[in-house]
Amino acid sequence: MEQDGTLVRLYPVPFRLIGDHKRFKKWQWISARIEKARTDRRKESHKIFIDTINCNSQPLATKDHWKARRKLIGKLRIFHDFAELETARLAEGITLGLLRPSALLGLDLTPVDSPEWTEAEKARLLRLQEQGSLFDETDAGSIPMLRKLPFDFHYRYFCDVGGRRAVYRHKIVDWEVGALYWNVRKRNGANWQVPFLAKLERELPACDLMFLMGTIHRFPDQWLIISLIYPPRQQPGLLEQPFLL
Repeated sequence: MEQDGTLVRLYPVPFRLIGDHKRFKKWQWISARIEKARTDRRKESHKIFIDTINCNSQPLATKDHWKARRKLIGKLRIFHDFAELETARLAEGITLGLLRPSALLGLDLTPVDSPEWTEAEKARLLRLQEQGSLFDETDAGSIPMLRKLPFDFHYRYFCDVGGRRAVYRHKIVDWEVGALYWNVRKRNGANWQVPFLAKLERELPACDLMFLMGTIHRFPDQWLIISLIYPPRQQPGLLEQPFLL
């Protein structure tokens, strides 16, 4: 996002090809030359010129109950029902948005059809890496590691708005979730589901869990959870206090 709270989608970002001095982290401000993407109609999509990246500061700290990060979140438009986000897409062309669900129902683990990349998929992965091209959000969490996740992960959740409860289900493509899977699989072997589900079904929902949602380039009416944002819950009465900018 930009400093005024405008969400942007930047690419290409071929992290395997970026030098350490330009390899930025989550929640870190950078400056770079960007221009509107020519082959992507989504209004937030921009091309980033890798050689112009300048990492200006350290990632925002989590101290004081995420004070610095909450100040940033406070600049964003937060949706409280997925239907509102979809309406904004149709009316305003929004393809990125922050959604705060009312509660989580559970996490679905679905084995993929093929746990290994096909030869065609391998060739595409290598081509994208070499070209520094944008991988579609459907590939997020897999391409950076060059390992195919053997499961798809979907959150089931509901939103309560105006006395109406709506249940939704969306795929998670946050690369951190993929990294969590490989880490717990390495440490726990066949028992990997225990710590994995503990993290995603209990620990994160105990926080003020929000979803950064994004649409798929090739299927503009399909949404994915592209990042999980989970500041600690604040005391009642403090949640709606404005941030002093």
